[in-house]
Amino acid sequence: MKALVLPKPGKPDTLNIAELPLPEPGPGEIRVRVQAAGLNPIDYKVSPNGHPAWNYPFVLGIDVAGVVDAVGEGVTTWKPGDRVAYMADFTKPGGFAEYTVTVAHTVAAIPDGVSFTDAAAFPCAGLTAYQVLTRKMQLRAGQSILVHAGAGGVGGYAIQLAKLYGASPIIATASPHNAEYVRSLGADHVIDYTTENVQERVLALTNGVGVDLILNSLNRATAQQDLSTLAFGGQLACIAGAPETVADFQPSSKSFTLHKLMIAGAYGSGSRKAEEELAILAGEFMALLQQNKVSAMVQEIIELEQVPDALIRLSQRHVRGKIVAKL
Repeated sequence: MKALVLPKPGKPDTLNIAELPLPEPGPGEIRVRVQAAGLNPIDYKVSPNGHPAWNYPFVLGIDVAGVVDAVGEGVTTWKPGDRVAYMADFTKPGGFAEYTVTVAHTVAAIPDGVSFTDAAAFPCAGLTAYQVLTRKMQLRAGQSILVHAGAGGVGGYAIQLAKLYGASPIIATASPHNAEYVRSLGADHVIDYTTENVQERVLALTNGVGVDLILNSLNRATAQQDLSTLAFGGQLACIAGAPETVADFQPSSKSFTLHKLMIAGAYGSGSRKAEEELAILAGEFMALLQQNKVSAMVQEIIELEQVPDALIRLSQRHVRGKIVAKL
């Protein structure tokens, strides 16, 4: 099969097209003929140093949509021809190839009316946002929220979901050229993080009270600053780094809940229930796509050979929405 491979630990520009043997599904696994694969920051963040579990040449790509091609021993939930989408285990070979293998119990069926490209766009970023808002924060109508990096994958899905579930106001950060795009997703206020003090603007927009919910996909430094922007009893969800110091905030004046998240961590948890939850979340999210309640935010569809250049652009953090490779 044709695959885009990482010959050894290295940056995205070291990826190249190669021929690999067709993988065989083991017990509890399925083989998928890949139709589309989404690009994610994890692809460029992990590749330079590699991972101890990787064997080279290695295939990246954790967002996969395709057709079941073969099933391993003991698999009764899927059959050849089924349309499926899933977030793969990043320690195993992924979706930047014509065929890939995954465990059957983390996969969800693609409903009628949802394309392979849309199904490949959402898993990592969409499920992160969906899990945060519905399972962790349990967002309620009328709650205020700050979403950092509103033009990105996680941020864009979070804004749409917050709007769908009645959050108000929805405040997002974005660069000036992405401001209108972020508003189109549902943000009520967009803060230009390049020229404005985000914390001061949030407090001004909330009459000094702060926001009920914050989704931070940036870094520890901004997460630390976010604590001062939370309303009493608020919740902060961190994806890329949690605050280092929380002792300065006393419960009498700043009671809050902190969520430290990595949805892909389900695969390393040792919990079958956590892994099965990935399939449940994906099924619920694709129902929203089918009902046109959420946009997959596909901004660009590329060929497999174009993935390295696209990952470089993605690493520069100025890509709107999602990029999907169509095989």
